[in-house]
Amino acid sequence: MSVTGVRRAVRESVSGLPREFWWLWTSTLVNRLGAFVATFMALYLTIDRGYSASYAGLVAALHGLGGVVSSLGGGVMADRLGRRPTLLVAQVSTALSVALLGFVRDPVAIAAVAFLVGMASNASRPAVQAMMADIVRPEDRVRAFSLNYWAINLGFAVSSMAAGFIAEVSYLAGFLIEAGMTLVCAVVVFVKLPESRPKEDVGSAEGAAEAPVSLGTVLRDGRYMGVVGLSFLIALIFQQAYVGLPVAMGEAGFTPADFGMAIAVNGVLIVVLQIPVTRFIERRDPRLLLVGSALLAGYGFGLTAFAGSVAVFALTVCVWTLAEVVNAPTQTGLVVRLSPVHGRGRYQGMYTMSWAVASLVAPLMSGVVIDRWGSEWLWGVCAVVGTVAAAGYWRLMRGLPDDTAEVVPDATAGAAPDGGAEAPAPAPANARAEVKAKAEAEATGV
Repeated sequence: MSVTGVRRAVRESVSGLPREFWWLWTSTLVNRLGAFVATFMALYLTIDRGYSASYAGLVAALHGLGGVVSSLGGGVMADRLGRRPTLLVAQVSTALSVALLGFVRDPVAIAAVAFLVGMASNASRPAVQAMMADIVRPEDRVRAFSLNYWAINLGFAVSSMAAGFIAEVSYLAGFLIEAGMTLVCAVVVFVKLPESRPKEDVGSAEGAAEAPVSLGTVLRDGRYMGVVGLSFLIALIFQQAYVGLPVAMGEAGFTPADFGMAIAVNGVLIVVLQIPVTRFIERRDPRLLLVGSALLAGYGFGLTAFAGSVAVFALTVCVWTLAEVVNAPTQTGLVVRLSPVHGRGRYQGMYTMSWAVASLVAPLMSGVVIDRWGSEWLWGVCAVVGTVAAAGYWRLMRGLPDDTAEVVPDATAGAAPDGGAEAPAPAPANARAEVKAKAEAEATGV
């Protein structure tokens, strides 16, 4: 492709999105550029502070547990208080808790503050996704989510490299730099981003019929919870890149530098491929994209069982990275389509929680399987899980409309106000978002 063609492709990929989206995108990029703590936490605890690997694992688990708790809490806050206040509270709390983590020395205090960091840092995610869905047109959402995912990975790639140099100088500097950059994100949100939460029009016919959306509403939405379950399976596979793969490579005699070279392919490919791949997939059938990405993820990791060199490991990383590039924006777009306008925060919170839970389960799964049966069995399990997820997507999405507008939840999500009628058939595109929660009239306002 010529330089002119590349410029035109980039221009078409970024055009047509509102200014508020780009400020939110900038906030995400700055936040990820400063994400040092997650990268060197284990090294900080074991090398700098002298704690055991078991203690470092406990702290990591508590950090993940905080994320599980705040995924739902942040979603509720985004719907009740608004997207902007939730982002401000989460980012300021993250900055303060990260800075505090750099100064505490007592092991109990470190564990407690790590839990707080996990809570604060994950509380903003449902609000970011909900705000993005609020301000971007339905037909542009896959592209917007792809660009946001690209920013996340670009920022993470840069921060991962910078973290190593910063850690050699001062671990405390890393904590303070992350705290400062998180505060910059809060300033961007405060100055540039207006509140985007849709106002409930109680005077309209749709508004009068729409019931409150609670966490109970989300749990009773059968089709959506199916997506959450499949998201958990996909996340369980992708987590093995950071828990199962380094252990397996270490047992096979490869060095940490070898693992670093192999896993670096993931970040590089995402940065290079995310935008052009998005141009290819944004008008494709999401059913086929999700089924195909689940199979690529499962069997991409499955191929790791046959890897015997760094080059082959890197090749398997290429396979499942392509799955990641396709799955991330497509699945996020599906989550938005199945979420009611006035319940996006709670729905996004439940989706975020599936990844947080996977981050807790994946290390346990990989450890048990590798210790008892060997790493080859772990990669076989990944292939099986990917196949199950692909079958689940195929079955779940058979009745999903082809357009990119929001859809009504399936009739099994709950009873209508009269106790017997099923949820109505999908309304026209401009009304679907307003009638999404009719089937949940008995929900309580969590």
